[in-house]
Order: sequence, then structure tokens, then C-alpha cells
Amino acid sequence: MEPMAEQRGRLAMMEGQLAVLQARYELAMSAFKFDEANTLQQKIAALEAERRLLAETLPSATLAPEPPTGIVPMLGKRPRRGRARRPR
Repeated sequence: MEPMAEQRGRLAMMEGQLAVLQARYELAMSAFKFDEANTLQQKIAALEAERRLLAETLPSATLAPEPPTGIVPMLGKRPRRGRARRPR
């Protein structure tokens, strides 16, 4: 694998780990387990710092160009037709 692709894979893995840790942190806080939450918060901070350093070494991802703008049809309400009148 290319070094850049390998680094991007590592970055994606770190972001996945961060999501798991943040979810566990939220659960610990909602269960009033503050010691566990504090430990998780420290792990999150360390992993975020490592992720930030790795992200700085990678060039920014090129975004796909936006599609050209044009006329977008607006869907409106159909004209309301009156009820058919019954003959008297």
C-alpha cells in the first residue's frame, strides 16, 4: 500500500476509535461513573492529539467539483378546481 493510503487508513481507524470512546464516555457520564468518564476523556484527548498530528501530515482531500447550477423546477400546487355543481 502507498504510504499516503496507509496513513489515510490509520486516520480512518483512529476516527472510528474516537467515536467508540466518545460513545463510552457519554454512557459513563449518563450513568454517573465519573472516574471511568475521566479516564476515557484522557484517552480521547491523547487519541485526538495523535489524530491531529497525523491529519496535518496528509494533504487535504480533494473534493469533487460541485455540479453546475441550473434552473431547478419548482413544484407548485395544482390549481384547485371547483366542485362540479349538481343541477337543481
